[in-house]
Amino acid sequence: MTTETFEFQVEARQLLQMMIHSIYSNKDVFLRELVSNASDALDKLRLEVLRSELQEDVSDLHIDIEVDKEQRTLTVRDNGIGMSHDDVVDLIGTIANSGTAKFLKEMKEAKESQDAAASEELIGQFGVGFYSSFMVADEVTLLTRRAGESKGTRWQSTGEGTYTVDTVDEAPRGTAVTLRLKPEDAEDQLFDYTSTWKIKEIVKRYSDFITWPIRMAAEAKPAVDTADGDAAEAPGAEAEAEAETINSMKALWARSRSEVTDEEYSELYKHVSHDWTDPLETIRMQAEGTFEYQALLFLPSHAPQDLFTQGSKRGVQLYVKRVFIMDNCEALMPDYLRFVKGVVDAQDLSLNVSREILQQDRQIQLMHRRLVKKVLSTVKEMRADRPESYATFWKEFGRVVKEGLLSDFENRDAILGISSFASTHSTHEEDGVTTLQQYVERMKEGQQHIFYMTGESRTAIENSPHMEALRAKGFEVLLLTDPVDEVWVQSVPEFDGKPLQSIAKGEVDLDTDEEKKEVEAEREKQQQDFAALLTWMSGKLGEHVKEVRLSSRLTVSPACIVGDTFDVTPALENMYRAMGQDVPHIKRILELNPTHPLVIGMRTAHAGRKADTTDATDATDTESTDAGLTDAAELVYGMAVLADGGELTDPSRFVKLMADRLERTL
Repeated sequence: MTTETFEFQVEARQLLQMMIHSIYSNKDVFLRELVSNASDALDKLRLEVLRSELQEDVSDLHIDIEVDKEQRTLTVRDNGIGMSHDDVVDLIGTIANSGTAKFLKEMKEAKESQDAAASEELIGQFGVGFYSSFMVADEVTLLTRRAGESKGTRWQSTGEGTYTVDTVDEAPRGTAVTLRLKPEDAEDQLFDYTSTWKIKEIVKRYSDFITWPIRMAAEAKPAVDTADGDAAEAPGAEAEAEAETINSMKALWARSRSEVTDEEYSELYKHVSHDWTDPLETIRMQAEGTFEYQALLFLPSHAPQDLFTQGSKRGVQLYVKRVFIMDNCEALMPDYLRFVKGVVDAQDLSLNVSREILQQDRQIQLMHRRLVKKVLSTVKEMRADRPESYATFWKEFGRVVKEGLLSDFENRDAILGISSFASTHSTHEEDGVTTLQQYVERMKEGQQHIFYMTGESRTAIENSPHMEALRAKGFEVLLLTDPVDEVWVQSVPEFDGKPLQSIAKGEVDLDTDEEKKEVEAEREKQQQDFAALLTWMSGKLGEHVKEVRLSSRLTVSPACIVGDTFDVTPALENMYRAMGQDVPHIKRILELNPTHPLVIGMRTAHAGRKADTTDATDATDTESTDAGLTDAAELVYGMAVLADGGELTDPSRFVKLMADRLERTL
């Protein structure tokens, strides 16, 4: 037997030293890498047997994990394709890679800047692979024999700069990697990898869905003292010492729908979501061609507690060829679908991809778009075919889905299509919702706009003065009460060609052409009659309002506050301020109801004040009239602000004025 000794290349040696000195904080991944390599070897052997005349027994392909607590060794063994002597020298004996030099440079820069996160990402980009073993082992031995060959090869190294390669006369087919483990060091995240429970934990987390069985000898039960003092094996010890399969091998996403029960889907959902209830909906997806992947997604039946918590994590796990890569893969699902749980298994990605790379990867971006469209189309089908399930979904997740109207312009129409809103079409007791399409189908003849109003609650909106004329004329109004509604309506101009119109902004035109002709003369007369009062009030309230004008939207209330068409609403103004943004105060418009007795009385008092001034009556009476009219104007403005759900700038003054006015009327 000839032993050859080789030296690592300089760059490879530097990389090894960095790995050995714990640059990669999660050392558990070494086992994931070794198991994944073993699984690939089994796949390659099965394919080789099918494609060629290679005569090998493939009836029991598997992976064995063996531990020796006394010797502190861990072995991962497979009976797959194996490697030849040249394969070992070319593939295992070097880490030469076109990106190694660049990687080392970036790693040095990251270390110099003391950026630990950057170091993590760089390791992920390069790929840990077989050499991750040196993070947990003082020495690594590889014994392998390629299928169809008679002799094997042993590779051995301590990672200190050299490695040896031997030719072995007898070796089983496949590859065995034996690690002489470092001492346990909890502070350095170096665990006892001879512990059965630790091995099972890692396999369950990273390799549970590997196609091939991963076997491990169970720990034998300790001897039990017999009555005569002799030691004897515990009952069942011999059976327990036999190898057991420690992975489920149930990659449900890779099996046809007919082969999987609803109970199995629910079990997987509970496994990936840590939920205790069954999912509301299961979504299967499979893409074939140049880029293959499979997805099994779930819509939960209730919202998690952290749905609106800053930093809440998304629930889609990324696998590559059934090997777990990462939880909460942000690149696969947008933030507004963060409640979606499940698994995506890609066939053509590297096992060691960083989150940064995923965000830039064209294939991942393609998967992202297709997954989003699939989820949205599933919700649309649910609304049409399973309205009860859709109602549950929208109640739990409607608020967060509407966030997509602000961020996902590509799918805005689809999101609008699956959205539902409360509306005056249904009563508060019915508490029903409507889609925009249903609203459009019910629009009155000649109606050009989809009317809506935002507010804190349905009750507050229904009791708003802005609703009066629309209710009287029978127009339907969308009642938008979620905080996100204040924002998205600013950026969504229309649906199905119908502009969205806030009834609390701008001029609301409710009359038909015929109705306009009938009331045109009356409105012109009202405008002339109230012109002086409007000018006077605009001056008196100029600190608070942009303009005072007559209203066509009021039938009962004396006044209301409205914004210009493109003004930010008070609620949105407050939201921006709560987020620390400096938003200038926006003056709004005070509209008066020309048919209300209070407004008519103010007009009469103002006209009488002018007559008194002309007749040169007692100056004291004139000042008293001015003060009373000014107080009335402030009270009308304050009442309008309160009716709109706003806050008064000086509540104590408003209360004093109200008390004084009540006192004079008694």
